[in-house]
Amino acid sequence: MIDKNKHYSLASILVIFLLISYNSYSQTKYPTPVEGDYAIKDFPFVSGEKIASLNMHYTVIGRPQKNKEGKVTNAVLIMHGTTGNGKNFLTETFAGNLFGAGQLLDATKYFIIMPDGIGHGKSGKPSDGLHMRFPKYTYDDMVLADYRLLTEHLQVNHLRLVMGTSMGGMHTWVWGYTYPDFMDALMPLASEPAAIAGRNRIQRKMAIDLVKADPEWKGGEYTQQPKLGMQGAISSMIFMVSSPLQWQKKAPTRAEAEKMLDDLEKRYAGLLDANDFIYQFDASRDYDPSPYLAKIKAPLFAINSADDQVNPPELGIMEKEIKNVQKGRYILLPITDKTNGHGTHSIPSIWGGYLEELLKISEPKN
Repeated sequence: MIDKNKHYSLASILVIFLLISYNSYSQTKYPTPVEGDYAIKDFPFVSGEKIASLNMHYTVIGRPQKNKEGKVTNAVLIMHGTTGNGKNFLTETFAGNLFGAGQLLDATKYFIIMPDGIGHGKSGKPSDGLHMRFPKYTYDDMVLADYRLLTEHLQVNHLRLVMGTSMGGMHTWVWGYTYPDFMDALMPLASEPAAIAGRNRIQRKMAIDLVKADPEWKGGEYTQQPKLGMQGAISSMIFMVSSPLQWQKKAPTRAEAEKMLDDLEKRYAGLLDANDFIYQFDASRDYDPSPYLAKIKAPLFAINSADDQVNPPELGIMEKEIKNVQKGRYILLPITDKTNGHGTHSIPSIWGGYLEELLKISEPKN
C-alpha cells in the first residue's frame, strides 16, 4: 500500500553521512548519551575469516526496563547508513524530533541503542591497522555483531523497535528474518528488500574501482589518502544521495553550485579513509532479503521517498516484495519542498506520523 505523508516541518538536511559533535544536541532535552565499547572475541565472518578481537562501539540513551519475566520491554535499535556511525542520529533534526520528553521515542521511557557498525565509526575497521587484510565483512556479519553486542554486553533480550536509515534500513530487513521473534516492530527507511544490482551496484563498484585505480592507493598500504581516487569516489557517492530539488534551491547559480561541490568534496575528504570506504561500499555485495521475507513476523513499515535516487520508486521492487511480508506495509513519501532525496530518511518530522502508528499497532498485549 502506498500512502501520502502529511507530516512535514521546515527541517531539512543536505546529506546524511556527517560525523557530528555533541554540540549538535546540547540544547535538546533528553538524557545524556553514553558511549561504550565491547570486544567480541574470535568473531567469525561469513567469509570463513576470523578476528581475535572485534571492537564494537556504541552510543546509548536511557535505561533498559524489564517485565516480571525478565524480558526487556523498551529497547530501540537504530542503525546508521554507509560511512556513518551511531552518533549521526544525535542532531536536532533527528534526535530533537524523537528523543525528547513526550516525543515518540522519549528517551526517559525508551532505551535507545545506536551502534557503530563493523567497519564504521569507532568499531573495528580496516584503517585500525589490518588495512586490506581486515576480514571481508558483509551485512550478515554486521547484524550478527550488533546482535551479540545487544545480547552479550548490553543484556538486551528483546527489542521494542528495530529501525535504520539507508544501510541501516537494509540491516533492519536482515534483523527481521534472522531474528523474527526478537522484536515487536520494524521500520526500514530508504532501502529495498532485494539484491543490490543495476545502477545501485554500478555506482558502488565505480567508486571502489576509482580508489583502487589510483597508484597512490598502493594495494591499501598508502601512507596518505589517495587523493585522485578518493575525489572520484566521493563524486560518485555525492550523486548517489543528491536531491535535485533541494540542490537547485541551495545552489541556484553556477558560482553557488561550484562552491557547494567544493565544500562537499572537502568535507568528505576530511572524513573518509580509502580502505574503510572500499569495505563500506562493498559490504552490500551479497545482500538479498527477498527469499526470506516470509519469515518476518513483526509489523513492518517500509518508508521510502519518491525523490530517492538510490532507491527510485519506478523500479517497482518494493510493491512486489512487500507482499511477501506478513504484516508489511509500504509507504512512499511524495516529493515536496521539504523532502530531501535519500536524506529524507533522517527527517522524522516528515515520517513521524507513520512511526507513531507503527508503535501503536505493535504495542505488546501484556
